Amino acid sequence: MQRDIKHNFFLPNPPEAVWEFLTKPELIKQWLMENDFKPVVGHRFQFKTKPIIKFGFDGTVYCEVLEVEPLKRLSYSWKGGMGKDKVHLDSVVIWTLTPRDNGTELRLEHKGFKGLKNFLAYFIMNKGWARIGKRMASLLNTHKNEAASL
Repeated sequence: MQRDIKHNFFLPNPPEAVWEFLTKPELIKQWLMENDFKPVVGHRFQFKTKPIIKFGFDGTVYCEVLEVEPLKRLSYSWKGGMGKDKVHLDSVVIWTLTPRDNGTELRLEHKGFKGLKNFLAYFIMNKGWARIGKRMASLLNTHKNEAASL
């Protein structure tokens, strides 16, 4: 059995601003994790966070950019476990941006939670991803206000 995470967020910001938060490493770090992301297909990068050894997670998510369609769609692989060679979760994250009434609809899909061994990861990450919309909206608002005051 496979489970997929899907969330839709409405952000009262233009796609250009949302895209920046999805593709600039220093902004991604504010709402997700430390990273060495580049929006280039084929670029291999990592997210770094606190390890959770008892759940078989070493704190590193190994990723590769799969698709970049500026201001519209971004996808990357998402692999985690106890090292690059001991991956327990082999999944894909897809971000889709759609301009909507004075803002952007941001759709997140995290696909590939297979089998019983990934049930806990699915449960934890589904809750975490649900909070991302609020965190990103707050950061976008702060970023917008800072830019306006310059």
